[in-house]
Amino acid sequence: MTRVLVTGAGAVLGQGIIKSLKSATIPCEIIAADPNPLSLGLYWADQAELLPMANDPAYPAAMEALLDKVRPDIVLIGTDVELGIFAAHRHEWERKYSTRILVSDPETIEIADDKYATARFLESHGLNHPISVLPEDRAALDLLIATVGFPLIVKPRRGARAVGVSLVRDHAELEQALHGRTGLVVQQLAGPDDQEFTAGVLFFDDEVKASIVLRRDLRDGNTYRAFVGDYPECDDYVRSVAMALKPYGPANFQFRKAADGRCRLFEINARFSGTTPMRALVGFNEVDLALKHLLHGQPITQPAIRPGVVLRYLEEQFVEASSIIPSAS
Repeated sequence: MTRVLVTGAGAVLGQGIIKSLKSATIPCEIIAADPNPLSLGLYWADQAELLPMANDPAYPAAMEALLDKVRPDIVLIGTDVELGIFAAHRHEWERKYSTRILVSDPETIEIADDKYATARFLESHGLNHPISVLPEDRAALDLLIATVGFPLIVKPRRGARAVGVSLVRDHAELEQALHGRTGLVVQQLAGPDDQEFTAGVLFFDDEVKASIVLRRDLRDGNTYRAFVGDYPECDDYVRSVAMALKPYGPANFQFRKAADGRCRLFEINARFSGTTPMRALVGFNEVDLALKHLLHGQPITQPAIRPGVVLRYLEEQFVEASSIIPSAS
């Protein structure tokens, strides 16, 4: 039985990883961890563990204690805020606790975490991207407006799920979106709303082992409808980005396809995706593929993907009072 530690059991990402493990072909014992005892993913696991918040100075030591206690075969990271910590300690913790940690290197994490760094990375590799400038550089901002015009996108350099993102249609809206805020990037609109895509790859041994592209509809920054189809030009683009980025294992790419047919990527996540369980439903269980490859040496081949649409919905779960996990405090 493969022992898998999944962090972020209260997050969409962590819960999606757990869902994918439960439908995997490899038998798993799931150990789920989260700071909140009422995080739903804890109640789906075979074993639940509480941790400090990732920004707590006590987190690294607590994680080491947990790794020593549960001795997982592999660790899968279910929140963005933990990626940098695991990237910094990956090799040390793998040796010390005889485990595998599926996380990219710190440089890749940083490229993905900073939207402006993402754009500069794509530009340096000759890959299509939305023209992006820092608002403090007024000359570059004026040139962006002169080159592509409005509308433009104003967003935090670091963030997720469209939090703090503004679509601005003229100079007045631009100045309003910028007023009193720091840490922003201004970008060319990548494409129309109905041409937004989320894609994933598994990258090992210096090559893309498998990939999937889904067109999507968003609600509150998350994918709630995913359309499975044949998008060969998008898949080629995604694979080109992955070959330049060279992540370790999974990476998620979000982009739009413009009227000129060009795909323009605006976000990289160097991890599994919130759509990971949706992908598993159509035959692309990237968690299962990665575990079989890393732990059992099985080659990854491109899965056959079923065409159709995946619809996401809310679901409730009742927890008996006697089963509620007590708080760590």
